[in-house]
Formats: sequence, structure tokens, C-alpha cells
Amino acid sequence: MGIGIFKNVKTKEGEQMPYDSDSLILMMNNGRAMSPRLMYEFSRAAMHLEQRRGYEYIQQLTNWIYSKPFEPTEIHKEIVNLNPKYIIDTNRDSKFQELLLDVEHILIVGKARILDNDYRYEIYKFDIQTKQYIKTDDEELKNAQKILFKPMGSTLPKPSFIISDADYVDWITEAMGGFAVPAFLKKYRKGKKYLFLGADFSKDTERMVANELTLDLDGGYYVKEPPLSKKEENFLKRHNLTHIPISLEEFNKYFIKTSL
Repeated sequence: MGIGIFKNVKTKEGEQMPYDSDSLILMMNNGRAMSPRLMYEFSRAAMHLEQRRGYEYIQQLTNWIYSKPFEPTEIHKEIVNLNPKYIIDTNRDSKFQELLLDVEHILIVGKARILDNDYRYEIYKFDIQTKQYIKTDDEELKNAQKILFKPMGSTLPKPSFIISDADYVDWITEAMGGFAVPAFLKKYRKGKKYLFLGADFSKDTERMVANELTLDLDGGYYVKEPPLSKKEENFLKRHNLTHIPISLEEFNKYFIKTSL
């Protein structure tokens, strides 16, 4: 799941949720466009704001954006209804978590720029009785019935996000070294096919993140309205991904209709 899933999603106050890099930058900057260099990708804009106002500021700003009240999308609901064992959500909201309040699951939250160890994730077990996340270790993944991986962070159980260039450089570097994905998932993901919804592989950062998360994949499907950029075409070819050339809205209608 990528940021494009939020196209046409409004908060309860009527604000449009960010659904691409540009709209996320505008929300981070009070609706004002930034210089062309910074508008290139949201991580670059976030890095600029962090350098001006500090790390805590950009973390709090990201939490403010993704803590806004809005309903889970229909496709969030249908994916949960299909009951997959493994979901990767690169967004920073808590909608999947809200839909799993009555389901035992393991949550993996991506981290960046931590000093006490090399690992770039934390693992939590959800207690459906107390509705609380309890920090745990990799061993819990072996018997997990459902795994939700949020590599770019989440508002829950405590706000923590990978959002700026410095965050991504750290996470991707450690991912390439093998420290951003739990060992269990490195084995489990082998030979799996992936369905990419709301992703944008024209953006360098999203391609690098997707590449690290899906090593050893056996192809999959990329839903996006044409045309595709040359970078997207090359990425799909290199990873044996099939392009489904329809809008996410069209796919949602088909997906929901056929999965009911």
C-alpha cells in the first residue's frame, strides 16, 4: 500500500489527505509550494524543514498530518476482509491497525537513526483483550497468524516516522545490510507475488524501499493508470511485475465487487 490510496479521501473536517508527493509537501508547508528543488520529492522537502526547525518538529508535523480523523478506505476494509497473513503498508497512518482491533496480530514498525542497535524496526504483539501493543521480539513472528509491516512508521503505538532524506538514507543503508527486515520475513517472502496499490515507482525513494522489502519476489502486479515513466517501466521489467493499466478508483470498484 502506498500514498496513492488516499486520492479523494477527505478528513472529517473536509481536508484532502495527501495522496502523492506534491500534496504531502503542500500539507507540510501550510499549503504553500516550495522551490522546484524541494518539490522534487517529499523526503527532500521534509529534510529542509528538519534542518530549519529540528528533528522533533518534522516528527510532530508528520504525526499531526496522519492523526487527522478520517475513515479507512473501502480497499483497506476489503483487504482486511480477505484475511491475508502479510500486509506491507508504507503509509504512516493507523487505519489498518484500527481495522484489526479485534484481531491478534504482530506489528512491525520501521525505525531510523537509532543509536543503541543496528536494527531498523521494532516488533509489537497486539493484545485484543487490553487493545494494547506490547513490545516483543522476532520469535513471535514464527507463530503469527497476521503480520502488519509498516516500514515507514506509524502514529501507533507511539508516533515514529521515516520521512526525511536523512531517515531514508539511514533506513535504506541498513536495509541493504540486512538490518531493516526481520529474519523470519526474509525467509517467508521468498517466492511471493505482490500487489502494489497506490505506489509510485517513478519516485526514486519508493523504488528503493520496494526493492528492499520484496527481495526474492516472484513477480506481482502494479496498479496504476498509464502512461508509465521510463523508470517505472524498467522497475516493472526488472522485477517481473505485471502492469494493470487502470486507475486505482477503477480497480477499487472491481476489487470490491469480486471479493464480496
